[in-house]
Amino acid sequence: MDEDRNLPKRPWDTCRELPVIEDDHTPWKMIKLLRTVCLLVVAIIVFGLALCSKTSFLLLITLSNEGTKVLSDERKPVALLCIGCSLITPSVLLIVKSIWKACYKSSKMPAKATVALVLFFEFLISLGAAILTIVAMPHLDIVTNVTILNGVAVLSSFLQVITQCNAKERNRFLVPSITAFLLLLLGYVLFLYLYVTKDSTNTKMMIWVGLAVGASFFVSLNWWENYLTLISQNSSSVVLKSLCTDVRRSQNMLNILTSLLRIAVTAVVLGIYVPLAKMDWDIVNFIPRRETRIIAIIIGVQLISSVLCHWFALAACKMHALRRCFVLPLYLASLAVMALLVIPVIVYYQDYRNSLNGTLNTNFTNYCAVVVDGRSGNMNGSVFPDLVLDVTHTLCFLDMSKMADIGILTGSAVSWWLGLVLATLHLWQLSLYRIQRTQDLFVRRLYEGGFIEQSLLLNTRFDVQKVQKRRRLRSLDPVKVFLCATMWHETYDEMMKIVISIFRFDKYRPKKEGGKSDVTFEGHIYFDDAFKKVPGSHGPHVNEYAEMLVNIIREVYGIFLNIDKGLFKKRQQIPDQSIIRTSYGGRLVITMPHGNTLTVHFKDRQFIRHKKRWSQVMYLYYLLGWKLATSYYKRWSKAGEDTELKKEFEREKHNTYLLALDGDTDFHPSSVMLLIDRLRLYPLVGAACGRIHPTGSGPMVWYQKFEYAVGHWLHKTAEHVYGCVLCSPGCFSLFRASALMDDNVMKKYTIKSSRPAHYIQFDQGEDRWLCTLLLKQGWRVEYNAASDAYTNAPEEFKEFFNQRRRWTPSTLANIVDLLGSTTVISKRNPSMSKPYMFYQLVSLASSVLSPSTVILMIAGSLTVLLDIHPNWALFLALIPPVIFLAVSFKIKADTQILFAAVLGVLYAFLMMISALVIIGSMVEQQTIMTPSSLFIIALACFYFVTALLHPQEVGLIAYGFLYILCIPSAYLLLAVYSMVNMNNVSWGTRETMPPAGPAQQAGATPQTQAQKAKNAFTRFFMRAKCCRKLCRKEDTEELISNQEVEVERQEPQPQNTIVEDVKEVPRQAEPVFSCPSQCWVTQLQSLSDDMRLYEDELDPEEDQFFRELTAKYLEPLQENKKKQEEMAAELKELRNKVTFVYFICNAFWIVATFTLQVTNTSVFIQVPKVDINLQYTGEYLYIEPIGFMFIIAFALLVLVQFIAMLYHRIYTLIHFVAYLDTESRQEKQMYEVKQVKDDKDDKDDTADNDDENNEEYEDEFEDDEDYDNDSLMFPSLHHRAYDSGTLV
Repeated sequence: MDEDRNLPKRPWDTCRELPVIEDDHTPWKMIKLLRTVCLLVVAIIVFGLALCSKTSFLLLITLSNEGTKVLSDERKPVALLCIGCSLITPSVLLIVKSIWKACYKSSKMPAKATVALVLFFEFLISLGAAILTIVAMPHLDIVTNVTILNGVAVLSSFLQVITQCNAKERNRFLVPSITAFLLLLLGYVLFLYLYVTKDSTNTKMMIWVGLAVGASFFVSLNWWENYLTLISQNSSSVVLKSLCTDVRRSQNMLNILTSLLRIAVTAVVLGIYVPLAKMDWDIVNFIPRRETRIIAIIIGVQLISSVLCHWFALAACKMHALRRCFVLPLYLASLAVMALLVIPVIVYYQDYRNSLNGTLNTNFTNYCAVVVDGRSGNMNGSVFPDLVLDVTHTLCFLDMSKMADIGILTGSAVSWWLGLVLATLHLWQLSLYRIQRTQDLFVRRLYEGGFIEQSLLLNTRFDVQKVQKRRRLRSLDPVKVFLCATMWHETYDEMMKIVISIFRFDKYRPKKEGGKSDVTFEGHIYFDDAFKKVPGSHGPHVNEYAEMLVNIIREVYGIFLNIDKGLFKKRQQIPDQSIIRTSYGGRLVITMPHGNTLTVHFKDRQFIRHKKRWSQVMYLYYLLGWKLATSYYKRWSKAGEDTELKKEFEREKHNTYLLALDGDTDFHPSSVMLLIDRLRLYPLVGAACGRIHPTGSGPMVWYQKFEYAVGHWLHKTAEHVYGCVLCSPGCFSLFRASALMDDNVMKKYTIKSSRPAHYIQFDQGEDRWLCTLLLKQGWRVEYNAASDAYTNAPEEFKEFFNQRRRWTPSTLANIVDLLGSTTVISKRNPSMSKPYMFYQLVSLASSVLSPSTVILMIAGSLTVLLDIHPNWALFLALIPPVIFLAVSFKIKADTQILFAAVLGVLYAFLMMISALVIIGSMVEQQTIMTPSSLFIIALACFYFVTALLHPQEVGLIAYGFLYILCIPSAYLLLAVYSMVNMNNVSWGTRETMPPAGPAQQAGATPQTQAQKAKNAFTRFFMRAKCCRKLCRKEDTEELISNQEVEVERQEPQPQNTIVEDVKEVPRQAEPVFSCPSQCWVTQLQSLSDDMRLYEDELDPEEDQFFRELTAKYLEPLQENKKKQEEMAAELKELRNKVTFVYFICNAFWIVATFTLQVTNTSVFIQVPKVDINLQYTGEYLYIEPIGFMFIIAFALLVLVQFIAMLYHRIYTLIHFVAYLDTESRQEKQMYEVKQVKDDKDDKDDTADNDDENNEEYEDEFEDDEDYDNDSLMFPSLHHRAYDSGTLV
């Protein structure tokens, strides 16, 4: 009865065995601490760099003031030249960046009218900046110089008023903008009043003051683009709208033109002013060393701090720390500059007054005449007192003894600073995307080196904020994600991982009925070879692996459905699910607890092609071809030609993603969201992969943990930074639908292997080949280090070798394919430049030469250990690999692996002894300047520093020792095994027998005719009995427990067919079945009553689609022994050719080294020998040129990868901190809404106990210290899995 399902089941059996659901890999406390420390450090850095930039710039202006002593009057052009360098350096950097973008990315030429208008504005801006800083400010006091730069916000505040008035809606920052404009004007008025009334007869000073005011107004035009776009949106002017569009589309070319104009204008102003001021440029060539050192330090600090301040300010904004690490530090920087320059002046003045002991009645004017201007020009001591007195000299024009002058000066300074604050007050409410593009955050890519904090604040995007609520960003288009996992013969634990991960994502992103969600998803599992024949049954049955998957889904469903339910809360029952017969086998459709669907596709190899690549083809055409494209085609066929429909189709293709998964992948929702971020905001990204962590136990897994770590730390980051990732692994990668549906990608991926090279490139590494197709079409493939996924790694030596036997040839084939298309790819793909392709060529060469390099390393070890000549050591080192190579062509693969295992152990002992001997020789000889010592020390330091930059994974460095011991096995023996067995294109892993049933007797006694007849009648009546019991659903459990049938199944075929001799497997005697189910449908229906399965029908059109798809692309391959034998012969021939080229290159390398040693040539590199204290010993080391060049190439390769890793670390940290600051708030709101709903449901069900339970529930979380500490980022400790991710 259905009513019985709503009653509590087995209250005596409420204890549960829960699998690990939450994230137990991520140290959240350390992540929270790291986030806080990062934000604090960035805030301090931004503040400190802005302080250094502004202070050094003002010191340059002070040194160019008449009457200062650090630089004499005739040497003032040097200071003016440094000021000009500060102004043009940002333009030079912008030219370089814009030229690079124009060369490698699309750039359009602007219209002539646009060029004329933009250049006119830029002329006024650059003219104003040059006149203000080079001509006017050197004649003003230090307080005015500090604060007049805040006055450049005057036009910005005025444009803010116009923009908000044109918005036709009430906005919250209109009053602050008006107030800012008035305060800025007040500052100019007070400034003019102070200087004009001080000495109205000083014509020159009036000119300087007028130039300062006019130039600052010109500079305030700098950020006109920030407001013109908003004004054009509310304007009916077509010209204005086209102007804004043209400026945005041709930004690169305009940047080049405007930067050249700025440089030219600054140079002209500087060149004209110096002669007019009666200064001589020739003095620049005759500057004393002391002044040169002072000037060099100041300008160096100014240039470097300005560049870094701009970059760290940008990083602060992208980390969503806009207020804490960007706005507030820049506000305080202006005040700190004022304090830093004025406080020493006051201190020195008070010290002077105190030194007089009241004997003279002095004031500030007397102090300037006696101390400041009366000092000697010969200064050889500390420069700080002289700089303080020079700063004091700028104030001597004013009478600082009068309170009126001090008040007016202070009033103008405060007015300007408050005006800047109010003009940028909107930044406190600015909304940002999680990953914010620089061009969307800053209107101009140019920063102003002379006034860094004003340019950063005013250059930030301005939005009209409504009065009612905070303005939100335009919501990004919602995305659809298809989670596609391929399965075959995974174990119980492996299946449990992937199913829990999918249900976890269902809880993280519940389906919203009737509402829009930013991310929606469907889960799909494609189960290869899921059926078996059962004698005496009416149809095929699913095998024990498929049966195990259904049981796991039922178990996980129950866990997630009642995860928060206690004994005295009503537990929900699993709703009925559907099961469907299909042309390719069958389908199980599960509606998960939060509304999303999970579809398990059981594939029958008799009806549809099996293997992983064909499962991928199946879901590509089903999800993208049928579900996506066909739906739009139907709409188009009804509506006819519709441009909007085509745009909608392209937009949906762009926002539809496929998450490729393996059957044993364990991931958390945050890992998927971090990948979605990359594709969502970067339209050219076709695929993105995460950080793959191997799991398991044993030495082989330990080795792979460090190997995977090094590969992701260095190789993938270098590929991401300098070009594109070449392989996005199929165990956890996100693909864009529009990229997969592009020309020569999805269609080409369906090619059947017809040539030997196809088997190696297409079938042995299908993930890498798919990425190769994407790269050739111009799509970018990226790597996100914060997106974690965990997958099982081979634990046995044999399984590991077989796995790498597939990967190694496929990797070489795909890289060679890309290198062969370098010219085409570099033109079509903006991320794949020719220098990057050269980097891949060097990496390929180092991989190819790795066996010979290991042999030379072993020869060096034997030389040290046995104290023999290097030539004999090389001969001894060659014997084992040559023998292994020779016999590998004759013996079986399993014997080769056994041989390699024995040699690997021996080589490991040799590596350990060699390392100990090298360390001992370093101590004995008291030197580290030997090739072996340098290699060991450099390698250890390199890996240690790299590990420290990955805090969560720093423990993996412990496996580095095992990695070094296994170098001969991994880079020599494995290379030999992979090349020799290239013709073996079988999968190599999971090719094991399933869990066996009762042991069969070796020889089955032939049955008589009577016995056969009796068994037939027995099976017939037992089948009838089973069918009667299957109709009674309440007796299903009794049927399973009492009528369980043991079925002998056929031995599975490998995932990839070995195109060699196919051996017949003798069939064993069929057992007598007591109660076989009728077919796979009734078999699954009888598994459990907890999750009832009702049979449904497939949509006829969808059924027809699968039949057509199977007939065109996925028809089962017919076995043809003759063709298999021919292909096996061709594969062997290809193996022989590739192996010959591969090992002949290594032979050349070894012969070249051997020849140099035998001939004792005088060609060598001489390196000084130093001891442990790095003191020269008077001796030299002699290294042959080939070895020296190899060391240099290796060092350069490592250096390039290390720089890329540092760059990638920083941006990964920015992305991850931004994720924590945005996603956690959304999750908390979702959790609170869900909790209220759950509490309401519980109240309706248990009204008598609701108040007490809710109070206990609230008290539990109020008393939980961990919950309070993590409440901002994580809803509760139990749901911490939502924010999982690697500590970057």
